[in-house]
Amino acid sequence: MKQNYLFLVLAFLNLSSIQSQQKTELEKQKKKASEMVVERERPKEWNNLVLGGRFMDRFLPMPDLGGITSDTWGSKNVIPRDINNGIESPLWSYWGGNTLLQKEDGKYHLFVCRWPENAEKGHMSYHDSRVVHGVSESPFGPFKIAGEVGHGHNPTWYVTKKGRYVLYVIDKYYVAQHINGPWREGEFEFDKRDRKTSNASNFMHNCTFAQREDGSFLMVNRHGYPYFSKNGLAKWNMIGEKSVYPPVEGKYEDPVVWKDHVQYHLIVNDWLGRIAWYLRSKDGVDWKVEPGEAYMPGISVHENGINEGWHKYERIRILQDEKGRAIAANFAVIDTLKYEDLPNDNHSSKLIVVPLRKEKLLTVLNDKKITSSTKEIRLKIEAENDFNPQTDIDLGSLRFGASEEVNFGKGSKISRSEKSGKDLILVFDGKGNGLTDDNFAGKLLGKDKNGKLLFGYTRLPEVEYLNPILSARAPVFKKTASGYDIAVKVENFGQVTSTSTNLKLTLVNDGKEQILASGTISPIKPFQETTVSLSNKIKLQKGATYTVKSTITSKAHKPVNFIKTITLQE
Repeated sequence: MKQNYLFLVLAFLNLSSIQSQQKTELEKQKKKASEMVVERERPKEWNNLVLGGRFMDRFLPMPDLGGITSDTWGSKNVIPRDINNGIESPLWSYWGGNTLLQKEDGKYHLFVCRWPENAEKGHMSYHDSRVVHGVSESPFGPFKIAGEVGHGHNPTWYVTKKGRYVLYVIDKYYVAQHINGPWREGEFEFDKRDRKTSNASNFMHNCTFAQREDGSFLMVNRHGYPYFSKNGLAKWNMIGEKSVYPPVEGKYEDPVVWKDHVQYHLIVNDWLGRIAWYLRSKDGVDWKVEPGEAYMPGISVHENGINEGWHKYERIRILQDEKGRAIAANFAVIDTLKYEDLPNDNHSSKLIVVPLRKEKLLTVLNDKKITSSTKEIRLKIEAENDFNPQTDIDLGSLRFGASEEVNFGKGSKISRSEKSGKDLILVFDGKGNGLTDDNFAGKLLGKDKNGKLLFGYTRLPEVEYLNPILSARAPVFKKTASGYDIAVKVENFGQVTSTSTNLKLTLVNDGKEQILASGTISPIKPFQETTVSLSNKIKLQKGATYTVKSTITSKAHKPVNFIKTITLQE
């Protein structure tokens, strides 16, 4: 009897302990969930942005795909919605994925990851997600599953110049000769090239890719560091020493990079603040941060006024047209906090597709560099199947010049227009264009005859868009009878051969620099390297630690610096 009583007491205590542990874990989980949203203060000047000053202004209403219903899962903020948009299922939680149009079959192909909705950890079961292949006649869906590739999360796929299909997921990739496989698994080689970076375990997660003119690739990792690869499968080489993300507080992740006929674009999401930033670049190395939100909750609105109020929008991926212009955006969305999406409940995640307003095709006709003293700017705007520039534009609304000006309603004003076949020549008074040496693209901003946004970017005269991208590795010191010889490996990650360039090494101490050595870098072909041998001009001590700055300079390009702290071992 006493033994039975003792057994019951022990069982009760054990059950209480388990319940207490579960309660503690639940409280921790709720605490984490409550910390997953922070309101970010916007810069005051953003209040002065005009229509089109923000990337977010480009989002269009979602088309009616015939699937609007209230008879589906989700919080009341996402009901009713169009279940034919993107991809979703009551049996699966979907996340991430990008879409490309395949010319061979004229269909849109999506690679997206998913896991069972009833998985034990709910949304946090994403670690076990599988990548599947979806196909649709429309870029907006519905996508039907055509097959499974394998284990992986946050997929992004692209096609190399030689026609190989590359599907990147966290920590590995799959490659195939055909979009339907078979798929072979592999791991990318990432070379930090002596750069000191974060030790975070997710440093090389959530990478995003853009193909360049010659078939080489730009990649930006989760932390905002650019890399280049010769063909999208060969070694990825890091350049620069810091992240290209905006220099403001944010929990940044999920970057997406793409290239069009004018420039490179980058959007990165502050997941904690639920605000995304938009940046532009001439070469993928140096980036200009644009004002205003790139996206935020509230952009998924239907033509009939229905608003799908998803709690979070993440993993943006861009669908491009034949010119590289962004025409739609894929988002991974969830109807509640991630930790509140549990197995067998009414919450889940899916992929949605939101259309984007397409930018116009522009060409500056001026031969000479546009400056503050330019009297007249001639800009051609091309006709397209869905656009007649001679009848569709509110000419008085147009402004042209530096984005820093036109985003705020300033810039050059139009003085007249001229017909040119089906196209239209817009002639602007050069006054107030705001273009300087820091601008590599001009921006047109205004409205069409219906009061809708009209915009576009164009390349500028006397700006070089294909440049060598020279980058030095850490100098190597070798002891000699007279001191130290220095060898510096320099590589070219641009798309054109470099000219003879100067290399200077300096010792940095308390903000002061002392010349250590200098020499000349011979011309380097793309993705080739050379080693510059130098003799130092300062007596160095064995075992001492020095901060060495290498500077690559040429008449045509701004200096490229790399600083490395080195301890002499020999």
